[in-house]
Amino acid sequence: MTQPVQELLSDELLERFRARAAEYDAENRFFTEDLAELREIGYLSLFAQPEGGLRLAAAAQRRLATAAPATALAINMHLVWTGVARLLKDRGDDSLQFVLDEAAAGEVFAFGNSEPGNDSVLFDSNTVAEPLAAGGYRFTGRKIFTSLSPAWTRLGVFGKDSSGEQPVLVHGFLDRQSPGYRILDDWNTLGMRASQSNTTLLQGVEISAERIFRKLPVGPNSDPLIFAIFACFETLIASVYAGIGERAVQLAVQAAQTRRSQKNDSELAKDPVVRQRVARAALLMDGVYPQLEAVANDIDLLVDRGSQWFPSLVGLKIRATETAQDVVKLAIKVSGGASYFASAELSRLYRDVLAGQFHPSSEDSALNTIANAWLGPA
Repeated sequence: MTQPVQELLSDELLERFRARAAEYDAENRFFTEDLAELREIGYLSLFAQPEGGLRLAAAAQRRLATAAPATALAINMHLVWTGVARLLKDRGDDSLQFVLDEAAAGEVFAFGNSEPGNDSVLFDSNTVAEPLAAGGYRFTGRKIFTSLSPAWTRLGVFGKDSSGEQPVLVHGFLDRQSPGYRILDDWNTLGMRASQSNTTLLQGVEISAERIFRKLPVGPNSDPLIFAIFACFETLIASVYAGIGERAVQLAVQAAQTRRSQKNDSELAKDPVVRQRVARAALLMDGVYPQLEAVANDIDLLVDRGSQWFPSLVGLKIRATETAQDVVKLAIKVSGGASYFASAELSRLYRDVLAGQFHPSSEDSALNTIANAWLGPA
């Protein structure tokens, strides 16, 4: 899998991305040029290609994140939807084939499910979905962390229809040209700034019946869509933070080999404390890579992990994000005070890696999922 990813994302391409990442971060600007290059090489249609799968996408996202974490994080949201369509198709469900077709034609999909205060994630919604006579729905609510805000052409959203005897969660895609929504200019954050994940207000935006693709009961359920979303989201999120950790190790090695100790008149790579920190960082990351590859591979191969699938997915996300944070801190200790300047790459990685704790599943939610799998409900 390494060679195809290196061919897709060449070293020269990544160096351009890395240089622009600093500019995007400093200017709090969307990654317009990165997106254009990714579109040109067919990156947005990875899952629409016959050989495309989650293992390839995860490896590509890890590599992309070593250069431009915010770009990779935002592109994740497009890849989540196209990945969901591919996972469902591989399991005999063509209900989202249009997502793959439209992605191949150049459409950009974004993920508009997150809501303030909604810790039920996909199992409930604060957004109101009002049924219309022709079978469509009118959505009213507030969506946060809507990555790709300046560029998406299709936004996947869901809301709750409480008009019947039992409430249902309604999933659909709205087009950018549709009236009835507003994107706020409120993305001024500590890190992941180029993602421009602005708040989106749904103000009665209508989605026609043919763009409504699921109606599910409130609460946990076994619909394949839920597994597909969790599988793609958690695996691709883990890939981005694995890339951040990988880059931090590289920067730690560079610092150890280029910095010198005036007291010992030697490079810091000979200092036993520095050597231990670099070794610890590399050791930590070596535990993430095989777990990431195994999960992505098993999903592609339709391996049945049964009741352990959700613990596996949330466990991967937590391990990748928390390990990346620890590794970035170790790299900063090796690099010294130069990494404290805002212009330093490690300074940006430190701010970017903190975002990992805010993506679902949270640590508390993940531990609860794992405990339920091993111990049963409390």
